[in-house]
Amino acid sequence: MSHIPKAEYARRRKALMAQMVPDSIAILPAAAVAIRNRDVEHVYRQDSDFQYLSGFPEPEAVIALIPGREHGEYVLFCRERNPERELWDGLRAGQEGAIRDYGADDAFPIADIDEILPGLIEGRERVYSAMGSNPEFDRRLMDWINVIRSKARLGAQPPNEFVALDHLLHDMRLYKSAAEVKVMRQAAAISARAHVRAMQACRAGLHEFSLEAELDYVFRQGGAKMPAYGSIVAAGRNACILHYQQNDAPLKNGDLVLIDAGCEIDCYASDITRTFPVSGRFSAEQKAIYELVLDAQQAAFDEIAPGKDWNQAHEATVRVITEGLVRLGLLDGEVQALIDSEAHRAFYMHRAGHWLGMDVHDVGEYKVGGQWRVLEPGMALTVEPGIYIAPDNTQVAKKWRGIGVRIEDDVVVTRKGCEILTSGVPKTVAEIEALMAAAREDVA
Repeated sequence: MSHIPKAEYARRRKALMAQMVPDSIAILPAAAVAIRNRDVEHVYRQDSDFQYLSGFPEPEAVIALIPGREHGEYVLFCRERNPERELWDGLRAGQEGAIRDYGADDAFPIADIDEILPGLIEGRERVYSAMGSNPEFDRRLMDWINVIRSKARLGAQPPNEFVALDHLLHDMRLYKSAAEVKVMRQAAAISARAHVRAMQACRAGLHEFSLEAELDYVFRQGGAKMPAYGSIVAAGRNACILHYQQNDAPLKNGDLVLIDAGCEIDCYASDITRTFPVSGRFSAEQKAIYELVLDAQQAAFDEIAPGKDWNQAHEATVRVITEGLVRLGLLDGEVQALIDSEAHRAFYMHRAGHWLGMDVHDVGEYKVGGQWRVLEPGMALTVEPGIYIAPDNTQVAKKWRGIGVRIEDDVVVTRKGCEILTSGVPKTVAEIEALMAAAREDVA
């Protein structure tokens, strides 16, 4: 199992502090425990920014980064060891573990934060925090500031400036290290196996949730604790609902199934979409739409390389899809005029991809100074063109209606182009049909 090494977390903290102004402090809380219902908690998932800087997996924790602090720049507040609670809820690192296992220079009980943190903030000119993303923590932070302000007559110096930490931190997260790419490759490989298994298991008479169960099995078998997002298993007309989540309809011969699913390893996401026929064979219309989407995806791959901008891949998909829809008779007119009027949006209403990393829709600006961001090595993104022909679209011939196709892969920008992390899932019509036919022969 790949993991981010301890030294890399230290490098990240150092790199962030190098960008902070002198006499400043950065303060970041762990994710809160989320209640599922009554006294049942959701499986805990650490806040991505907190995880990125610490690798510390527990709730009820706060990071303080204090460049130049004499007694150590990385301070971690966390829960104390408690044998009784650990019997019920699992082991805790405690203050010793925070220092020994997670690289903190100093660690204090979270219960003591109200007494200790104002003293660490006092005398610092600027406070960096994730303002706005956690209103409850924002209020606590202001309480600590007000403690300092109340002592101003005694010479206490409250900070003069508050700055959003996101800008610095999220730009760092946009560039994936070799260790991060290794973990993302692993998540991609597990997810690829899951998609293959779903194709092999697919039969008329099963339900969408039957295939979701196959995905979940392979995710867990591969060591992933959870999906990176709610899996979409959409059969027939459901594939035309972009964020379909019911996953309870029957699978019928003659329909396509669109599966958008990926697992998470070490808080790093994968995100794969494949579309295939329930029967194991594409109809002529399904094949025509499918191959058009596949051509669009390939055109996007060709536009992902250092020096190309973020939007070039999307523009390539728009051109290929618009040309194809004209060729198939689903759009009418001159191709450039149709592109200019965004006529494709009746069938292809989303962009060709998004940043990928610790969040499935990862952080990072898409534009810098009003211009589309130029791609650089280490950036990770999805490439996911699609065509969705609504079942009630009376503007097109009946044979096309209800066909929804999306094909999505994960890529990392390299020095010469891009590496496709998710190539372990069949993608051509011939490959998909052969895989499904072989699975049916094995059963027979």
